[in-house]
Amino acid sequence: MLSASIHKQVFQFAFAARTSRGPMLDKTSWFIRLWDDARPEVYGLGECGPLAILSKEHGPELEVVLNEFASDLQSKKLSLPIQGWTNILELRDFFILNTIHQKYSSIQLAFETALLDLINGGTRIIFRNRFISQTPIPINGLVWMGGLDFMLQQVEIKIRDGYRCVKLKVGGLDFEKECDVLQYIRRKYFRENIEIRLDANGAFKKEEALQKIHSLKRFQVHSIEQPIKPGLPEMEQLCLESPIPIAFDEELIGIDTAIQKEELLKKLKPQFIILKPTLHGGLIGCDEWIQLAQKLNIGWWITSALESNIGLNAIAQFTSQYTTNIPHGLGTGQIYTNNFSSPLLAKKGFLHYQSNETWDLTSLFPDEAVESLYLKD
Repeated sequence: MLSASIHKQVFQFAFAARTSRGPMLDKTSWFIRLWDDARPEVYGLGECGPLAILSKEHGPELEVVLNEFASDLQSKKLSLPIQGWTNILELRDFFILNTIHQKYSSIQLAFETALLDLINGGTRIIFRNRFISQTPIPINGLVWMGGLDFMLQQVEIKIRDGYRCVKLKVGGLDFEKECDVLQYIRRKYFRENIEIRLDANGAFKKEEALQKIHSLKRFQVHSIEQPIKPGLPEMEQLCLESPIPIAFDEELIGIDTAIQKEELLKKLKPQFIILKPTLHGGLIGCDEWIQLAQKLNIGWWITSALESNIGLNAIAQFTSQYTTNIPHGLGTGQIYTNNFSSPLLAKKGFLHYQSNETWDLTSLFPDEAVESLYLKD
C-alpha cells in the first residue's frame, strides 16, 4: 500500500533575484515523499513548488491541501504500479483509473514525479532515457533583472561560460536601458551569433506593446514571451501583427482540458509556447500541450519554475523524453545557496547528468544518512 508524507523547505537566493513583478528573497517548496509500506526505506520524491502570484494554489492553504492529499492517498489503499513505465500515457492511465487527477498543478507534478521515482527504485530517476545516459540538454542562460551594470555583467558571464542563447527579462525597468543591454550584446558579440529571448511577464501596457516590440526588432530577437497580461483580447491581434515571434507562458495557466487548449492555440496562434510543469498541469498536462503544439506546427520549449534540484532533475528527464534540439530553460540549479547537491551540472550551454555524483538530502531529512544514489543499470 502506498503512503505519503509532506516536507517543507525554504530556499535562499544566492543574489538579488528580480523580475518585472518585483524582488524575490526566498522560495518555498513542499516535497511529497512516497513509499510502499512493504519497503518503506525505498521512497520516491516529488517537489511541489508553486510560484507566488502565478500559481493558483499558492498561499497558506496549500499545506492544508497537501496534508489532506497525503491522507486521501493512504485511504485509497493503492498498490505500487508495475515497474517499467516508459511514457506519459501509462502515467495518465494510472491517474484516471485511480481518480487522482489534481486541480492543483504543482501538487500534480509532485505526485507524478514521486510516483515515477518510486517505480524506478527511489534513486531520483524519473525516466530512464538519454539524459541520464550522458546526453546533455541544450539550455539558455537566464539574465536576471537589475541595474544596467548588473545585467551586462551577467551577459558577459553567460557568454563566457559558453551559452549561445540568453534570456532577458524586460518590462520592469526603464525601457531605454533595457534596449541598451540588447544593443551592447549585439555590438560586442556580433561574431558569436547569440540568440536572444525576451520575457516581459505581461509587463507591457496593451496600448504600447506593439510599438515597443517594433523597437526591439532591430536587435534580432528570437522571441518575446508574454508581452501583455494573459486573457486580454488584444493578444490575438498582437500575435498577428508582431514582427517578433510571440511565446505564451502565463497565457496557458488555468487552461486545463484538451478542448480548451486547442481552442486557445487555434484562436490566438502564438509562434511558441513555453511550458512549466509546475504551472501547466504537471507532466501529463505539459505532454498534452506538446502534442497539440506539434499538431498545429507551434514551437515549444520547457523551463523550470525556480524549483530546487529535485524538481529540476525531474523536469529535465521529462524534457529528454522528446526529440528536440531547441535550448530549454533548465539552467537554474545554482540560484540557491542551500540547494541540494545533485548529479546536475550546467556547463557551456548544456545541462548534464553526472551519474557518478550523489544526492545529498540531509537538509530535508536530517535524521537520515546522506544518500549515495548512483545510477544503476
